[in-house]
Amino acid sequence: MPFEYKQVLIIGATSGIGEALAAKVVENGTPVIITGRRKENLDAFAKKHDSDKVKTKVFDITQLDKIRQFASEIIAENPNLDCILVNSGIQRPFDFSKPDTVDMDVFDTELTTNYTSAVHLAKAFIPHLQQQSSPTMLGFTTSQLALVPMMRCPNYGATKAALHHFILALRTQLEGGPGNIKVMELYPPAVQTELHDTKHQPDLKDGHLIGMPLDEFTEEAWAALCEGKDQIPVGSAKNAFANFENNRQEMYQQMTKMLSQLLKKHLQ
Repeated sequence: MPFEYKQVLIIGATSGIGEALAAKVVENGTPVIITGRRKENLDAFAKKHDSDKVKTKVFDITQLDKIRQFASEIIAENPNLDCILVNSGIQRPFDFSKPDTVDMDVFDTELTTNYTSAVHLAKAFIPHLQQQSSPTMLGFTTSQLALVPMMRCPNYGATKAALHHFILALRTQLEGGPGNIKVMELYPPAVQTELHDTKHQPDLKDGHLIGMPLDEFTEEAWAALCEGKDQIPVGSAKNAFANFENNRQEMYQQMTKMLSQLLKKHLQ
């Protein structure tokens, strides 16, 4: 099954998973817009692929008050945009047994990057997607740690879990229209990217070697995207998803049904 979208925006594509997926989109012959903070990385991607199908835009998603304008500019310049992938994320260690070592500014930046900005971006782009006559997609990269937390990076797991819960509710809210928006969630395991680099997590040695090789991850994720799946656990994330997440989502669906019936009864 071919990748069905006409133009893709990848937010957070200056390295790692975002950059790798952008390369897949270009190889597929689909126009892509890539964004991120590092202009030099965006320029390098465009030069490497030497394609008229690549557009770049420098943007820092932690500037929440500028997201609405960012979305407006992207939509005005790319009216055929029908697929948006929110991929930005950072991971930092925190040890609350040593409170003096916990930098709450860093903590808040991680929260904004991984969760709050994604919600702002969803709100900004959904009206455009709702107006499209053909199917569209709004996708998010969360993590295996959205399902199972890790002790050394408690805030990272919490932010990804928050985004995961938001995505579940968002998918339900949007499924009745307007528009035909697929809400997709990609659950990576640990992947060999700069997320674990020493410059970001000094306590890790050769952190960029931790996890699943990026090429292997990208091939598996891309195949699932082309199959049209809306929940894509990759690698070891599939174990957590199969062992308990399916059951939890069944409970969510049951609770949603009960709530809908209750609201219908009391709103009559």
